[in-house]
Amino acid sequence: MSKYARDNINAMQGYTSGEQPQDPDTIKLNTNENPYPPSPEVTKVLQGLNADSLRTYPQPTADPLRDALAQLHGLDRDNVVVTNGGDEALRLAITTFVEPGCGFGMAQPSYSLYSVLADIQDAPVTRIPLDDDWQHPTDFAARLNQAGVQLTCLVNPHAPSGTLYQEPVLSQIAQALEGVLLIDEAYADFVAPSQAYNSTTLLRTFDNVLILRTFSKGYGLAGLRLGYLLGSSDLIAPILEKTRDSYNIDHISQALGLAAILDQEYAANTWAQVRQDRQSLQNNLSQLGLLSSPSESNFLLVQIPSMTKLNAQALYEELKRRNILVRYFDHPGLHDKLRITVGTSAQNEKLVDELTDLLT
Repeated sequence: MSKYARDNINAMQGYTSGEQPQDPDTIKLNTNENPYPPSPEVTKVLQGLNADSLRTYPQPTADPLRDALAQLHGLDRDNVVVTNGGDEALRLAITTFVEPGCGFGMAQPSYSLYSVLADIQDAPVTRIPLDDDWQHPTDFAARLNQAGVQLTCLVNPHAPSGTLYQEPVLSQIAQALEGVLLIDEAYADFVAPSQAYNSTTLLRTFDNVLILRTFSKGYGLAGLRLGYLLGSSDLIAPILEKTRDSYNIDHISQALGLAAILDQEYAANTWAQVRQDRQSLQNNLSQLGLLSSPSESNFLLVQIPSMTKLNAQALYEELKRRNILVRYFDHPGLHDKLRITVGTSAQNEKLVDELTDLLT
């Protein structure tokens, strides 16, 4: 403990990220990256960048990128703020809308960074357990209101299950909540078009809804750290004008992000390939007795039956020895499950082959 740090910082636990392998031959299926590279247009822009442009500060609010994002979502520039990854968007939302000592709300289980950022803000966390089918209990909003929660983060599709909550469910929660609802759509690009999912319709009805998007997953740019928030101008303005760091998006990130957004055809093709690979992987795992709930993300939450030769933790460890990383969570309700990122077809086949060898 540091004698200079705030008491809540000394008392809290920091965020633990997924393992980052040193061996380039390791198959990395543990941190939900896109298995396909970013658009070739991103490569062109990167190769054409002039180092002299780094001598001056970037455009302060990333306006060209904000304009492109606004057009993509059918909104105005004032409805968009660009952030240094989705994680900065979360931090900014908590800093802006949660007073120190006041409540933060989330489902349980969910993205573990939420509670870490709340702890930094010294905001007590209210966790509402999900039902067995990953749905929110009927009194979800009421319990958060009773706890005085000022901001609730809801990841959709849900992590770690991949369950998609449609707009009517989100609408009911937003209407009932007394605070702000942030819908974390880190994985929304992988939702099947047949679902006709479009949460931006909520922004026309509710003034307490923020939507988070990221370039890390759908656009294959996890190493760039670029994300954004959508919301009413009343929610976006204090973030953009007050709590956001000055020049928070560098010149290179703005240029590459714009190139990625403008090549929607390429991005959509990678999303379709991930959906196809997701279904094939789910089918192949089910033949081994490893079932998973329907997922609209780029990962599967796989149940490891109690009668298998190895439990979930042992499987994770054995796969790691074979240079395949998946995610095991030592948390209540998840001890018997593995979260597996959808890789390329070849990576998925290798995973299934190794699991077959381990379990049969």
